[in-house]
Amino acid sequence: MDEDLEAELAAALPETQQPSFARRWALHVLPFLLLAAAVYVLWREFHDIRLAEVGAAMRAWGPETVLAALALSAASFLLMGLSEWMGLNWAGARLRLRSALAGSFIANAIAHSLGANLLVSGAVRARYYARHKVGLRQVAATTLFHGVSFGVGLSFLAGVSLLVARGSEITVATSIAKPVADGMGLLLVGGVVAYVGLCATPKRPLRAFGHQAKLPSVKVALAQIGLGAIDNATAAGIVWVLLPAGSVTFVSFVGAYAPSVVLGLLSHVPGGVGVFEGSVSALLSGVDRAPLAAAFLGYRLAFFLLPLALAAVALLADTLLRRART
Repeated sequence: MDEDLEAELAAALPETQQPSFARRWALHVLPFLLLAAAVYVLWREFHDIRLAEVGAAMRAWGPETVLAALALSAASFLLMGLSEWMGLNWAGARLRLRSALAGSFIANAIAHSLGANLLVSGAVRARYYARHKVGLRQVAATTLFHGVSFGVGLSFLAGVSLLVARGSEITVATSIAKPVADGMGLLLVGGVVAYVGLCATPKRPLRAFGHQAKLPSVKVALAQIGLGAIDNATAAGIVWVLLPAGSVTFVSFVGAYAPSVVLGLLSHVPGGVGVFEGSVSALLSGVDRAPLAAAFLGYRLAFFLLPLALAAVALLADTLLRRART
């Protein structure tokens, strides 16, 4: 990424505003603290299992389960691509769906493994969409749109899962007391409802981080929530289908998966590695450890490493093709 591109993206993305000294210090220290805590939790939960047990759990998947996990991973990236296409249109960039799906896959596959950094995913998008005459401001708007879709979708999914889960089920499966689950669920769903209400209120563009941002229409906001919720449910299904049948209901699993994803994102650890697994394993105290560890490995392979490899090859091929044409 050249210096001009980096500078303009830094100006367009709110995340890249210069933080205070205290915030910079916290952002440098917090990932190490969370990673250390995650390592301790993982050691506590998994130190007594043997690799042979994990291998046996992986062999028990069978080809149908492996194909289901890969299909869910592909479906999740497809849903992210639909959100990307919607964001591009909202930002004023008119692209074919095929181009948006390709750009979304490359950007998200790389950003997932490198960490949830707006500048990283924005830079990948900017380089790919340059051929389609998409401006950097439009790239920044699309990146933020995608991030909001992910956030409101995850919040809605987690909130509804916590609210509809039966008391004994959520308590036993996730170690979360039902009153706490209900409170968290109401807070999350309430936040999403507030977002829709804000989009329904006609007003001047919002100002934040020295930038102006127009809110989408209610119709677009509802589409964001729907796509984001289905996408996150699909991603959660990757881990869930790799667990032995009957280990935990899907609703209860989502109640542990969603906050763990958020914690992994906040940690700034690339891919949330360790932090996500530590949080899920701590919440799913009733699930056998060896199958859970195997499911984590399968999740990382299907949703992170394989897409990253494919995206790297696609990006390299695209770069070589563009150079050959010039």
